[in-house]
Amino acid sequence: MSSSPARPGIDNHEWAQAAEKAKEVATSVGEMASLAASAVGAMVSHAASDASVVASQAARDVGKKADELAGSAGVGIQGLGDMLSKNSPQAGPLKSATEVVAGVVKEGGEYLQEAKLTGLTEDVAHVIRRNPIPSVLVALGVGWFIGRAFKG
Repeated sequence: MSSSPARPGIDNHEWAQAAEKAKEVATSVGEMASLAASAVGAMVSHAASDASVVASQAARDVGKKADELAGSAGVGIQGLGDMLSKNSPQAGPLKSATEVVAGVVKEGGEYLQEAKLTGLTEDVAHVIRRNPIPSVLVALGVGWFIGRAFKG
């Protein structure tokens, strides 16, 4: 008896050739599937890399816009300080107090205009690192007041 089954109307030799061809096609399909999977993996990796670049650029653009807005806010705050100075009383203790407040407001506006949001966040982070416990207590207090304001 031969190892390959006999098929009616088909020569065993032809059957063996067909079986061999089927194996070759299956191998070829497997290789193509592997190549396709590799190509898809490369495309996904490339797309993820592109998305990362786009996200980084968007973050830089948002940061730049935030800095521009903070600078503009600084100019507005300086204008408020100038307005306080111009509208202060002519004499007396109220004039001195108004001048001090106006000076502080102007300095705050100048700082915000120069440091922008980036510098402001760096300075706040530095203060928090130097004074962690008071920073946490201040944050808790501010949170409590905000909670009370929204609650009632």
